[in-house]
Amino acid sequence: MVLITYDVNTETEAGKKRLRKVAKACQNYGQRVQNSVFECLIDPARMRQLQETLESLMDKDKDSLRFYYLGDEWRGRVVHLGTKNTYDMEGTLIA
Repeated sequence: MVLITYDVNTETEAGKKRLRKVAKACQNYGQRVQNSVFECLIDPARMRQLQETLESLMDKDKDSLRFYYLGDEWRGRVVHLGTKNTYDMEGTLIA
């Protein structure tokens, strides 16, 4: 389990476009749990691919990305309070 957070400067149209691209790339690998936070249950090879994709999209002078590697015991490390339903990423996705 990897938690990905990002802060993309959206003062310009180019920044807004980067934000959409970063969010879309993250959605391909995990679920959005906050506006700029994604939980990704992902193997190391796919994580390297995602990280390379995100690095190519960001402006390193204006944006930031953070990757939190929670490991195999991630369930015991995540506490959720309040709204925003999520799905069981290890369970059945098609009902």
